[in-house]
Amino acid sequence: MVRAGEASGNLDDVLLSLANYLQKQASLRGKLAAALTYPAIMIIVGVGVVIFLMSFVVPRITEMLVKKGNVLPWATTTLMAISDVFKAYWLPGMLGFLGLIILFRMMAATEKGRLAYDTFLLKIPVLGGLLQRSAISRFTVTLSTLLKSGLPALESLNIVGKVVNNSLMSKTISEIADRIVEGADISTPLKKSKMFPPMVGYMIAVGEQSGELEEVLDRISETYEEEIDLAVQKLTAMIEPIIIVFLAVVVGFIIMAVLLPLLKFNNL
Repeated sequence: MVRAGEASGNLDDVLLSLANYLQKQASLRGKLAAALTYPAIMIIVGVGVVIFLMSFVVPRITEMLVKKGNVLPWATTTLMAISDVFKAYWLPGMLGFLGLIILFRMMAATEKGRLAYDTFLLKIPVLGGLLQRSAISRFTVTLSTLLKSGLPALESLNIVGKVVNNSLMSKTISEIADRIVEGADISTPLKKSKMFPPMVGYMIAVGEQSGELEEVLDRISETYEEEIDLAVQKLTAMIEPIIIVFLAVVVGFIIMAVLLPLLKFNNL
């Protein structure tokens, strides 16, 4: 980009566009991190608490209840069975989980595995829409920045395909680049792509016809950044209560299973 700016005499504009691009990308990464970090922390803490209770607290209490020799409620016997499974299989389970992570990373390192993984992510409700908007925003702002620097459309697309961080989007961009080599413009193959909403293709077509493609790409990017903000809020608002309710049910069941026999024995 810098070399293209020097060759075209627009180095100042290119550097300004590059600075704006880096700022937008940092903001986009921050928004995605904000959407996923807090729910992930809640899940990790919740699972850790449940594992601690089932592995250390519950076995001691249930052992005391069994020694009393009374008939235990169904909730308590169920909890004891689950606790026994935790104690007996926590190590194989942990090793199996780590093995799955290693296997997944090995598969994701391959081209087909990464494509399958990215395709799966895009099909997840809410999260898939968020990732698609993120990929489109990155595509449009990067393409706009490269075109402003004076790079040809084909070379710009080849660069964009390497920085969108989504293999399905990269494959789509590669197909668009192949069509450009055959003589098509950007908008024609883009309209037929399932990765892009039809409106994006029509807006880019208008930009090509009016000679304001870079400005149209910037507007598309800004629109999707606003949609990402709304999607982040929606995702957070949806995930948080689900996690809280799930953890409340699990912890509540554990407490009930422990307290019921204690209250029963105290009343005898």
